[in-house]
Amino acid sequence: MKIAITGANSSVGQILLGHLLKLDDVEIVAGIRSDKARASLPQSDKITPSLIDYQDPASLEASMAGCDTVIHLAGILIEFRGSNYATANVAATQAVSDAASKAGVAHILFISVIGASPDSGNAYFRSKGAGEEIVKQSGLKASVIRTPMLLGPGAAGASSLLGAASGDKAKVLGGGNYTMRPLDIDDLSQAIIHLCQNPPESTVLHELVGPEPISYRDLISRTAGKLNREIEIASIPIWTAKLGAAIGSMLKGGGISPTVIDVITLDEKVAHNADGDLGINLTPLENTLNKIITADSK
Repeated sequence: MKIAITGANSSVGQILLGHLLKLDDVEIVAGIRSDKARASLPQSDKITPSLIDYQDPASLEASMAGCDTVIHLAGILIEFRGSNYATANVAATQAVSDAASKAGVAHILFISVIGASPDSGNAYFRSKGAGEEIVKQSGLKASVIRTPMLLGPGAAGASSLLGAASGDKAKVLGGGNYTMRPLDIDDLSQAIIHLCQNPPESTVLHELVGPEPISYRDLISRTAGKLNREIEIASIPIWTAKLGAAIGSMLKGGGISPTVIDVITLDEKVAHNADGDLGINLTPLENTLNKIITADSK
């Protein structure tokens, strides 16, 4: 089985690579954007780093030659100058899809997000929904996994959570009264591997969330307890945060925006969790928290 991965040096990519390396018969093309990113990849003769450029179709197509599956992890939540949703989430997905088709890849797997829809009023969710539509219309076997907040060593969600739980007082948007379904990145990796080994006949969409619904304020409090800390949760009014974010992102040409605030305060709900469909035993939230705390202390 030969697999190409975009965003291979991301926290999700690095954890996925660790799982893939445990398989006996696998070749991995790790798509990266710079030599600096190359240095962060695990050292293994199963991994071939490949410098890719989403505006260079030839580089993409060459990286995918002979691959059975292309896993598109790359994308952004926070826009900056030179990197926006249209380029990073939509155009890059189109470029990957086109290159996969030209390279004769049979299966494309796209990591999306809970709330994605091409008709969403939120620009981020709309861009991820557009990405889903691109892979669905690719003519390839296509798998889409919508994910919630991801927790694992080095993940942005884990770093933010540990930062909030490490002080005496945490100021949280809206008091943190929105529901999260945190998913362990190890579980996402197992889902990805399952789909690589069992590609669909046409197109499938899975919503995969963690086993326990919890408010963000309770998630912070539980994490603080594991750190043997007492913490006070204070509320930042969402409208105030959005006003400040609108001004700041306009002046800086990116950064935290009202769009991002709407994303991170979304109630993460699904009608059907795909863990059973994907053959996964979900990691208990308690175990995931222990894991990220242990990794952070090293």
